[in-house]
Parts: sequence; structure tokens; C-alpha cells
Amino acid sequence: MSKVWLITGSGNGLGRNITEAALAKGERVVATARKIEQLDDLVQQYGDQIRVATLDVTIEEEAQAAVKLALDAFGRLDVLVNNAGYGDTQPFEQVTSQDFRQLVDTCFFGVVNLTRAAIPIMRHQRSGHILHISSAGGRIY
Repeated sequence: MSKVWLITGSGNGLGRNITEAALAKGERVVATARKIEQLDDLVQQYGDQIRVATLDVTIEEEAQAAVKLALDAFGRLDVLVNNAGYGDTQPFEQVTSQDFRQLVDTCFFGVVNLTRAAIPIMRHQRSGHILHISSAGGRIY
């Protein structure tokens, strides 16, 4: 039986690659991005195997809605991939407080929001996997 994946940051980069690999394997995917038009080609290619959702991971209600979409569309959630995020290449002391807060909201609280939305479902199912994607950049400073 195919698994149901929810992948954040599916519009490009690693999130897009993970989405394509899961779909090619026959898995069902809720692909999320801030610009869902980036996923139009996958919707045309994979049809009912994929659902897309606009998702800003910093907004808790949008995280909950993405998990609900997986349940409504496919009846379960087996794999959550917390991939959405970005880095800042400016020297730390030059990053404004507002920019740093947005980075933390995205890379930390985004993971918190999605994980908190998914855990009750996975706990109820008594199965599931949560993958957190990060970068070496977060450990260099």
C-alpha cells in the first residue's frame, strides 16, 4: 500500500526532489509551497496522486490545514517532511532583529507547527515518520 506524504517546501530544491521521488514511487503526496503554481506540472502529471496546498509554515492554522488536507484526501498521514526553510548569508551582527525573527519563525517554529499538527494523527494511527531537513549553515555560526 502506498504511503501518504506531506512535504513542506515542495516548490523547488530538495523539497521538489523529494516530492518527485515519492510520486514516481507511487506514493500519495500533499505538496506544499508558498507559490503553488510551481507544482502545476506535477498535478498535471500525477492527477489524483497529489494534492497541493499553499503553506506558510509560520502560520499554525495553515500547518493544521495542510495535515487536514492529507486526511481528507487520502485518509491518513504516514510521512511528514519538514523541509521548508532558508538561510541568511549576512554576518550575524548585520542581520536585523526582524530578519532574524523571521528566520527563526520559519526554520524553527515552522517545524514545530507542522510536527504538532501531525503527531496526534500519527499517534492515533500508531505509525508514522517525521523527517527534519536542515543544513550545515545552521551549525557554522
